[in-house]
Amino acid sequence: MAELQMLLEEEIPAGKRALVESYQNLTRVADYCENNYVQAQDKRKALEETKAYTTQSLASVAYQINALANNVLQLLDIQAS
Repeated sequence: MAELQMLLEEEIPAGKRALVESYQNLTRVADYCENNYVQAQDKRKALEETKAYTTQSLASVAYQINALANNVLQLLDIQAS
């Protein structure tokens, strides 16, 4: 029962907050990359930097989605048993 309570009160809400923060971070990364590309003299370098930031940011979001999905599955397993 303690595990269920921890999932409901801590883990799942924390995962949702992390996704909201990631959304905000993705917006900031997109703004930075756009401004950086527009102002860059070396467009190819700016594009490579944009690709690196995008890859890192999306990998982080995918990890957070996976962690939250695992917590939800755990919750469902506990409720089913």
